[in-house]
Amino acid sequence: MRNASDLPDDMEALKAKLAASLAAIADRDAVIERKEDRIIRLEKLLADFKRALFGHRSEKSDPEHFELALEDIETAIAAIHAEDDAIDPPKSGPAKPRNANRGSLPKHLPRIEEVIEPDASVCGCGGGLHQIGEDVSERLDVIPAQFRVVVTRRPKYACRSCSNGVVQAPAPTRLIPGGMPTEATVAHVLVCKYADHIPLYRQAQIYSRQGIDLDRSTLAAWVGKAAYDLKPVFNALIADLKRSQKLFMDETRAPVLDPKAGKTKTGYFWALARDDRPWGGAAPPGVAFTYAPGRSGQYADDILQGFAGVLQVDGYAGYNRLIQPDRTGHVIQLAYCWAHARRKLFEVARNSTAPIAEDGLRRIADLCKIEAAIRGMPSDARLAVRQNQSASKIADFETWLTHHRTRVSAKSPLGEALKYIAKYWIGLCLFHADGRVEMDNNTVERTIRPIALNRKNALFAGHDAGAANGATIASLVETCKLNAVEPHAYLTQTLQAIVNGHKQSQIDDLLPWNYAANV
Repeated sequence: MRNASDLPDDMEALKAKLAASLAAIADRDAVIERKEDRIIRLEKLLADFKRALFGHRSEKSDPEHFELALEDIETAIAAIHAEDDAIDPPKSGPAKPRNANRGSLPKHLPRIEEVIEPDASVCGCGGGLHQIGEDVSERLDVIPAQFRVVVTRRPKYACRSCSNGVVQAPAPTRLIPGGMPTEATVAHVLVCKYADHIPLYRQAQIYSRQGIDLDRSTLAAWVGKAAYDLKPVFNALIADLKRSQKLFMDETRAPVLDPKAGKTKTGYFWALARDDRPWGGAAPPGVAFTYAPGRSGQYADDILQGFAGVLQVDGYAGYNRLIQPDRTGHVIQLAYCWAHARRKLFEVARNSTAPIAEDGLRRIADLCKIEAAIRGMPSDARLAVRQNQSASKIADFETWLTHHRTRVSAKSPLGEALKYIAKYWIGLCLFHADGRVEMDNNTVERTIRPIALNRKNALFAGHDAGAANGATIASLVETCKLNAVEPHAYLTQTLQAIVNGHKQSQIDDLLPWNYAANV
């Protein structure tokens, strides 16, 4: 109804018209209210998931469990907003700005410019129009992954004046002799599998959509050849890490198919990591994964041969082998993890009313606040702050621990948590005597999350050797990430260097952080 002339003259008809209009408004308001309720519920659920995902590590499960749920919730919210915009298109943009991260468009991306001119270049008065400014907007465009064929021609030449033979350039060396992939293609397969966690059979399906018939076993052969050629770089990586005086270590399950038993067996990836950035150390960060068929402390001992210094670990008993008096090799000090100690108390506090556990959590939180404030400072400055601010808190914590252990049953959950802290007390306090040591082992735990994600997608490795090859490539990919190096570019260049006969005596030049320095 646009104006008063559209209104009926008859009173009853007018009432009916008004009643219908009010009903329509009520229905519209009800729909809007239901949508707002749905958005509120979804946004609350989204906030809950984000708290679980980004909260304290000890208070959440594996963050990968939440990713799909987060995607679905955010998609549902966007769909509701789109429905609103379709029904009632905004005249000058949404009335209420939505909380959306649109990202930024890097300067290095190529720009394809389009200029949209007005339909007419002459004003209605007959005068010519001239430009007084412009509005510029940028949108992110994508060209789906395109495969191309590199055709190599090697002309043959012969002399018409003699019979000295045919002249031809030698064939270039290839990673896959006689095969079709370039080193960049092999690097792409490696990154998809070990950085993006796309199993080879899914990659084969992606290739087939482009009309390229590649069997999964063919891709596996490429991966195996690359892993073999990259092994010296991996060896150089782990050797460089073991020359450090402060490292982290952790282990995670690696299910492996056992053909004889007709089921999987449990192997382990042992992660050895370095990250000196929190105390301003000069050594670049890195991580090396070593596959072993078991979790015995002997495997950790074998991996660490040649290392001397502080090793930060969790409370797994297998590491005790490293500090046995009869152990041969360099001296290793074990620093333990306050995050694991906190986790024990948190489980008690979460499952019941436990004022003692909650008090312990507050005490640990006070220490963590001090650590957050000194992260990135030189080790001597960190040590000075710790001795000035943390020393009294640690002494009070020890008194608190001793007092409550005498009051709590050792077999109760709280008693077990306190027993754990007391058992590893000396190693937990090592950070107070060395500015390079962290309070927790989270550095190495973060590096093994991609291994866990790959385990979910691939379920298990097919063979011990396959798991070992995977550890080699995953080590280089994750070390690239730690050094802000793009893995595909690094692997492409490294494989090309190896194919072209890079000297083994200069293998350290191929480590990811040296690639970063040369880019």
